[in-house]
Amino acid sequence: MPVDSKQKVSVIGLGYIGLPTAALIARGGAQVVGVDVSAHVVETVNSGRVHIEEVDLDGLVQGVVARGNLRASLSVEASDVFIIAVPTPVAEDRAPDISYVLQAARTVAPVLKNGDTVILESTSPVGTTEAMRDLIAELRPDLKMPAPGVAGDIAIAYCPERVLPGRILVELIDNDRCIGGITPRCARKALGFYRQFVRGACITTTARAAEMVKLVENSFRDVNIAFANELSVIADRMDIDVWEVIRLANRHPRVNILQPGPGVGGHCIAVDPWFIVHGDPENARIIRTAREVNDGKTDYVVAKSSDMIDAFAGEDVACLGLAFKPNIDDFRESPAVKVASRLARRYGKRVKLVEPYAQDLPMEFAGTGAELIDLDTALEQCGVFIILVDHDMFKSVPVDERAGKAVYDTRGIWPDQPRRLPEPAAQRIAV
Repeated sequence: MPVDSKQKVSVIGLGYIGLPTAALIARGGAQVVGVDVSAHVVETVNSGRVHIEEVDLDGLVQGVVARGNLRASLSVEASDVFIIAVPTPVAEDRAPDISYVLQAARTVAPVLKNGDTVILESTSPVGTTEAMRDLIAELRPDLKMPAPGVAGDIAIAYCPERVLPGRILVELIDNDRCIGGITPRCARKALGFYRQFVRGACITTTARAAEMVKLVENSFRDVNIAFANELSVIADRMDIDVWEVIRLANRHPRVNILQPGPGVGGHCIAVDPWFIVHGDPENARIIRTAREVNDGKTDYVVAKSSDMIDAFAGEDVACLGLAFKPNIDDFRESPAVKVASRLARRYGKRVKLVEPYAQDLPMEFAGTGAELIDLDTALEQCGVFIILVDHDMFKSVPVDERAGKAVYDTRGIWPDQPRRLPEPAAQRIAV
């Protein structure tokens, strides 16, 4: 379906989802306004640059800004379609925080007119789209809101993203989309919009079902990762190579065990399961346990790392990687940051951080004395290596360059690494 070049689209929130979405819609010919609360983000986008790392996004944004199809603003403008893509974090008590969504709805409400469409893309607990509708109804009593049996003056729908960092521009187009409307008519209106730039299948349902679909997808993944992480701890205690066990077990035609790591990170998998737990704490037993297992794996890695560091007293420690997954610059909810920052607070200047996708250290390392160095320097200076992220750069280090290093590999990227044993205490004292 060709893009309606006469329509105006506002995207609220220019983060990892909002900016790529705005740029793709603009590339089709629509007039797009990206709205963000950060003056820096607005200035960056309006200059044709990007503030986030994503494959091919910089060139796309530069092009659509130059053609006049995309511009950024600090304020919401009257439009035909509004896409809300703002954060939905969890609070300290792990309750979902939808305040950013509701605030976005408050900013959109004054400029709404008959015939507009409002689409929420932020991962949200079940009932958030309806809460947004009710807030808009309160703010705009002159507009008839959609409800069962009521067409409404505007359409309100929920359509979560399903993208992988590093492939966002590809997957926004090719992945199937689940579109939930407050009413079937709302869902069809949103479907017509997404068909303009999505090649994947677009399936309609209710808003509540669509909200649950996104939470279920990420909870399913979290549960499966928890199995792998729990298995890695058990195998470690039994002195068994977990990577070999998984590789051989996966030769079974109906077994597909995922790879363990230092925990689970990112803006989705480490957060979304708590939305289900909060919605029904009595019955969400496996989902809760999986979250606890994955968070507990981070604690286990800190303890194991500390034992190794203590065994090689006086040697500098290289923590390889801070991102929540390989080959990206996204540190949100990263277990690598949690592990490395706790080690930095304990061991101070001995800790060196290697992260090829960072120019500066995250704020978690402020005042620790830890420093950011490159991989070659780490290989020259450090005797202990804690592998936290499986960046391609780290995988490429040959065994002869890491000979004699004490290594705790949470990602299984150096299976040929010889084990280095600490010197007996008496020998260390003699030296």
